[in-house]
Amino acid sequence: MMSKSKSVFFCTDCGNEFPKWSGQCAACNAWNTITEQPAMPKSKTKVAGKSRAGSAGIRLAGVSERVPLKLKNLDAKSELRFTTGLSEFDRVLGGGAVVGSLVLVGGSPGIGKSTLLLQICGMLESNTKALYISGEESERQIKMRAERLGVKGDNVFVYSETELTEILLATEELKPDVIIIDSIQTLYNPELSTSPGSVGQVKDCTMSLLRLSKDTGVTVFLVGHVTKDGAIAGPKVLEHMVDCVLYFEGERSMNYRILRAAKNRFGSTNEIGVFEMQDRGLCEVLSPSELLLSGRPHAAPGTCVTALIEGTRPILAEIQALVSPSSANMPRRNSNGIEYNRAMMLLAVLQQRGGLRIGGFDAYINVIGGLSIDDPGADLATVLALASAYRDKPLRNDIAVFGEIGLTGEIRQVSQISPRLTEISRMGFKSCILPLSAKYTKDFENELEIIRVKNISEAIKAAIVE
Repeated sequence: MMSKSKSVFFCTDCGNEFPKWSGQCAACNAWNTITEQPAMPKSKTKVAGKSRAGSAGIRLAGVSERVPLKLKNLDAKSELRFTTGLSEFDRVLGGGAVVGSLVLVGGSPGIGKSTLLLQICGMLESNTKALYISGEESERQIKMRAERLGVKGDNVFVYSETELTEILLATEELKPDVIIIDSIQTLYNPELSTSPGSVGQVKDCTMSLLRLSKDTGVTVFLVGHVTKDGAIAGPKVLEHMVDCVLYFEGERSMNYRILRAAKNRFGSTNEIGVFEMQDRGLCEVLSPSELLLSGRPHAAPGTCVTALIEGTRPILAEIQALVSPSSANMPRRNSNGIEYNRAMMLLAVLQQRGGLRIGGFDAYINVIGGLSIDDPGADLATVLALASAYRDKPLRNDIAVFGEIGLTGEIRQVSQISPRLTEISRMGFKSCILPLSAKYTKDFENELEIIRVKNISEAIKAAIVE
């Protein structure tokens, strides 16, 4: 009589296991995220008699001869990083890829993940050996795409395989410096009875690749597809296992793509990389401000330029607003690129402290270029764009603004003022509205007309053309 196969239940959001199904995950409180998977077979390990040091203790057979090391004796010099050939990609990684790291690159289908990583294979240094493993394309299809992208690396190897054991064997024979897996959802371990892409398979394959990267020093890039909610498909624990999580964002109908880090153990998560999709692949956009301000309307109500800090560099972005009388009892509110609750707070401050009766009007806010702004310095530009749209009068065309707004309508100082002013001057703007308490190191008086304001009423009066 055959024994009944055991099952475990996983939460697809947080990865926790449960003995039975429930509607809500007890760990992360998410609803309808528990899925059933057959239990993984447990490997049988034998116990050795004594530890390597000869003292009391036991050691599992097959475990590598690792010993604890003193932290001060470890070498972690900058030579452990290497350039990928794309400066925008290196910027997001924190200055280059780290040897022996595991990087997860996520994005919606067709956004350009495979294109980006195949281009990187061709841009690596000549002595760097790269292995591109695809579970979705054959070797001939990869070759056709490489020819279109102009990838001619002599040390680039391609392999169309989805079985984990075969991939590990090929890696042991080739000994590459960089491995690209496209995609992690197509890999499977034949020892598990579940199908490729299931929670158990994704966790097991990722753990094997993690051990490979740490034990051999090979840098592994994983491609991960995202769900309709924008999260990487598979268990949430997958993001905790890797060293870096990068998201490739953008609309397929538009040429521009933004790469941002959601997690980075070796650098900042505030950096972004900007790329443009062209016929021969992705090209770096070294001056995002010019890109985001291209096509800006002249003397149009409801538009304002602000200076943001993304990681270590300043970027100018255009915020647009549309305000129109509402035909419904409940006015509509919509915000793209600015967190909704923050936008609603600024609308309330504008009505209560700025004297604009905007409560009965529909209000729409949009950040041009698909940026998602979390810099509080964009508050002032958002309020001025709303005020301009409400009064149907344009702002001064040569002006840029930045500043955080409090609930009493005051404009407060933000960080890194000098880099913001430098970028505003470089892009040809003549005036800048900033907080009264703003302090900066360089003398900008000869380059810009500096207008200091203490509240939103003064800012509206200084910016809107009467």
